[in-house]
Amino acid sequence: MKNAKPTAAAAVAPATADASNPAPRADHAHPHAHDPRHEHPGYAQGTPASAEAALALAEEYCRERGEKLTPIRRKVLELLLTSGRATKAYSLLDDMRQIHPGSAPPTVYRALDFLLSAGLVHKIESINAFAVCHDLTQCQHGILVVCQQCGNVTELHQPALREALVAQIENAGYRLAGDGIELKGLCSACQAAQAAGS
Repeated sequence: MKNAKPTAAAAVAPATADASNPAPRADHAHPHAHDPRHEHPGYAQGTPASAEAALALAEEYCRERGEKLTPIRRKVLELLLTSGRATKAYSLLDDMRQIHPGSAPPTVYRALDFLLSAGLVHKIESINAFAVCHDLTQCQHGILVVCQQCGNVTELHQPALREALVAQIENAGYRLAGDGIELKGLCSACQAAQAAGS
């Protein structure tokens, strides 16, 4: 799909015209705003340089907000970028303990809370895991499609579709509890593995 964006280091920058020229949305309830004229460079797919570029972007963005991407916050974001998929907090804690043996759960949870509030990561409620936002700082959060088998997350950036869906939800008398919309599925790689195994 042309407007599908993996939420990982392989696609931490906008890849479509929709994402590269974002406009503010009335239904967006994120606690921060982003100047739509502020453009970000693209990143080479799957390279260490792409993760480094994404981390540099995140640090710059935090400075613009008057906040700091501390070494712990940066490391948690780096772990999410390099994992390439949604990752559970306890897995991040295990990874942190490989680097900093004394790491405790509150350390990782506080870092995740910051990254969530800054809009740098998404919490994937359906699998209780975290993934990097597809554009990191442009706040144009889309519809997340989550593979229920491997945890791969793809963000569909279709503002008109999202707005129509939110309107239908509100017409039914509901209000979204957050700005996340998740769909469950099975990614193409897992479908292929399943077909090969049957």
